[in-house]
Amino acid sequence: MKKILGLTLGILLPLGVMCLPLDAIPIVGITLVEQRLLAIFLFAVIFWIMEPIPIFSASVLIIFLELLLISDKGLIWFRQSSEADNFGTLIPYKSIFHTFSEPIILLFLGGFFLAMAATKYRLDVNLARVLLKPFGQKPRMVMMGIMLITAMFSMFMSNTATTAMMLAILAPVLALFEKDDPARIGIALSVPFAANVGGLGTPIGTPPNAVAMKYLIGDMAVSFGGWMAFALPYVVALLAFTWVLLSVLYKPRAESIDLKIPGRFMRSTQAYTVYITFAVTILLWLFGSRIGLNSYVVAMLPVAVFTATGIITAADMKKMSWDVLWLVSGGIALGVGLEKTGLSRHIIATIPFDQFPPMLIIGMSVLLSIVMATFMSNTATANLILPIIAALGTSLVSLESFGGAKMLIIASTFGCSLAMALPVSTPPNALAYATNFFETRHMIKAGLWIDLVGLVFVFILLFVLTQLGFA
Repeated sequence: MKKILGLTLGILLPLGVMCLPLDAIPIVGITLVEQRLLAIFLFAVIFWIMEPIPIFSASVLIIFLELLLISDKGLIWFRQSSEADNFGTLIPYKSIFHTFSEPIILLFLGGFFLAMAATKYRLDVNLARVLLKPFGQKPRMVMMGIMLITAMFSMFMSNTATTAMMLAILAPVLALFEKDDPARIGIALSVPFAANVGGLGTPIGTPPNAVAMKYLIGDMAVSFGGWMAFALPYVVALLAFTWVLLSVLYKPRAESIDLKIPGRFMRSTQAYTVYITFAVTILLWLFGSRIGLNSYVVAMLPVAVFTATGIITAADMKKMSWDVLWLVSGGIALGVGLEKTGLSRHIIATIPFDQFPPMLIIGMSVLLSIVMATFMSNTATANLILPIIAALGTSLVSLESFGGAKMLIIASTFGCSLAMALPVSTPPNALAYATNFFETRHMIKAGLWIDLVGLVFVFILLFVLTQLGFA
């Protein structure tokens, strides 16, 4: 029923918008091209929220609709009135096609190659086994270890893939507790929460970060190491709060557990190639700018090495999360449309944002990101909200004292990953919920507190960064 309703609304409402006279649309200065893009935007909102088709499929349709309706090589009937004063500006079709090969897409691809090679040669499990040893046998300390390892992996691998890996390790850990021990719930929740928070630590940790990097260019550009410089303290602080919260809400009854994870590091030539490439890639992401390399160029290192050495085969590549790349591409295409047609500027001009206090604008943006991401994909939320946030930030002089567009984009991006309250909010939440180790009410109970404190930490981060002159 939901899919039928989604299809019906997603088709009829955009068509209705396209048929309206321009003066019936409450957006100042809107043109015919912008009206069509508004219809596409509405299509994206409905299809990404209600998911009558997979959300990556909706992204492909967004790109296709833009090519047909608002590009300079679209259907001829939509270009015939181009001389009219209220027609607007058509987008070069190549600009839309370029969204498939944006540098941020290749950055994510490099992350996929690292993740697949690490899993294939058991680097991830063996690192987790080694890194958990120092945390001893006390349940709270084991939870801390699981969270730190999950967050660390989520910085350099997909946080979805990290969650899947850690949940596999988690099963024998939870088997050591009595079935009614609350610690089982706390530890099970700690994995998706740590994956969500850890994903904030690097530009490749989670798709919303990738969407944000598309807008952090020119004077607002942030390097891989620069992102980590401000994101890591935030990640550590929010992880610490999450650990304390889960330890209090789901206090363990067992005094200690005997934790043993079997396994050993592989010693083949290919395994050593994976280990070295993984380490070199991370080091270059952190320090490559000193030798002239940016993070996008470095991302091609694991792609080149692993394909040339046969570590990643054609069969392996078929298993990668290509749907994520399509989803991000659709969001970038939507952003390109909003920027080049001028629709984002006209939407912002319609609302008197310049009359609002800067802190209220930032708070509303982050809160809107959290609320939207709670009920729909956090990647889809980033795709929808960040193009408008970027345009808003550059148009308001009042925000300059708080870092301008740069800080607003970063804050809103963090908000997208703070959606912890429901299983549908993020892929890590959904994966963890599918294990049946906890109920939805448990996630809501802890997730809402993390959302609230995460929002407060965003304001603290922005204050510190502006004082340090980061913007």
